[in-house]
Amino acid sequence: MKEKKMYYKGAPKNELTPITSSWMHEMFNDQDVLRGLIERYGSPVNIHHLPSFNENSKNYKELFESYGLKYRIFYARKANKSKGLVKQAFASGIGVDTASYKELEQSLSLGGNAENLVLTAAIKTEAQIKLAIENGVPIILDNEDECVLTQSIAKEIGKIVNVGFRISGFEVDGEKLYSRFGFDVDEVVDFIGSYVGEQKTFDFLKVTGLHFHLDGYSTHQRSVGLIASITIASTLKGKGHELSFIDIGGGILMNYLEKENEWLTFNENLKKAVVENNNDITFNNNGLGFRLEDGELRGKLNTYPFFNTVNKNSFLKEILDFIDEESGLSVASLLLKNDIEIRIEPGRSLLDQVGITVAKVSHRKKDAKGQWLVGLEMNMSQMMSSSADFLLDPFMLYSSEVEKEESVDVFFTGAYCLERDVLLKRKITLPRLPAIGEYVAFVNTAGYMMHFFETEAHLFELSTNLIFTGSNEKLSFFQFIDDNKIVLNS
Repeated sequence: MKEKKMYYKGAPKNELTPITSSWMHEMFNDQDVLRGLIERYGSPVNIHHLPSFNENSKNYKELFESYGLKYRIFYARKANKSKGLVKQAFASGIGVDTASYKELEQSLSLGGNAENLVLTAAIKTEAQIKLAIENGVPIILDNEDECVLTQSIAKEIGKIVNVGFRISGFEVDGEKLYSRFGFDVDEVVDFIGSYVGEQKTFDFLKVTGLHFHLDGYSTHQRSVGLIASITIASTLKGKGHELSFIDIGGGILMNYLEKENEWLTFNENLKKAVVENNNDITFNNNGLGFRLEDGELRGKLNTYPFFNTVNKNSFLKEILDFIDEESGLSVASLLLKNDIEIRIEPGRSLLDQVGITVAKVSHRKKDAKGQWLVGLEMNMSQMMSSSADFLLDPFMLYSSEVEKEESVDVFFTGAYCLERDVLLKRKITLPRLPAIGEYVAFVNTAGYMMHFFETEAHLFELSTNLIFTGSNEKLSFFQFIDDNKIVLNS
């Protein structure tokens, strides 16, 4: 008996086919379970697959171990707020990078401690620093004012605090890289040497490592930054500071798409459409960063680079294999020679293939331009990052098999009273118009899409996050855990 086809990938004229995992298709094929989840928890639901998180963690570990390096991996908590992922990080033997008081407090309550947590917040309050010091959690310091505050609190509590210094301003190919974060590389040695340590201004601070955060995704810049950091660490060791690690932060590229040619074609067709002022690709001629000025194409695609040949392990490998001209050694060899532990803080790439967001169709309507708008029971903040658009084809989950393909173009819209609440800016082609009560699934949304800008405007409920452990058994409603029900330790 032929199996009925109940779900279809949206296929725009400019396809962007996402990489998907078998667990996602298992979900799409069992709409009874999905229906039960949405009836109980509301729309949308975010489903998190823990085995995929474990696999990503394992792959990073194996890479570092292949070089014989000392290493630590810290999951960047800011990428997703689910408590279940924090518990899984600890269970997988990795740490968690916290960037706020509540992230730190929750992570401590979920099993975090001085060995598997770090505080890297861009703005550090007195409460954050006090909580970290009381629990022995290392703090990454960004500026002199944070040194003053941390010293004051540590002295009051009477505890020496392990700190790392965030540094910036590396010179790469004759250009000094700008960052609003960190101490300047040309000044940090003198600052630490003059003010940090026993019988100095900041005598309650013990420097144990260096940290940097680079904008963008250049492996070359990270390699150069890491080499400069090794030199700084070596100099500070010579001054009596017991530096043991260098943390290169996150920003490790991942790949969302199956086919490079689709990505290249989409980019070229979008640019052409903007130049010719004939944009049939996106909602209301949105150039996603491209614009036409005086007959010339300006700007750039303001989205994540969704296709990347070099990603995750191969991205890190490029950094570690980079050859330092002065010593003739690779970055990995320099780390080994100087007995330095390398640390990373991935968020997005640890969440690759971990999550999907499923929403219910509320209405269908044609606008004044004759475009079909399909309203979903969710809003744009529930699938939003700093990117101009989320460029992955969604999956339409029909309640019955499509007997006759009608090929209809649609835009998915959200629940905010804003003209711009269009969930995907791209026009999506479906085999038939969705019916009220059917579902749309957006895949690979766990990293920075589900929660990063989610709000409760209009007093809408926040989306429900479900933890799915995976199973070889038949899919069941009872295999999903409400993240809100995960108990914090007292």
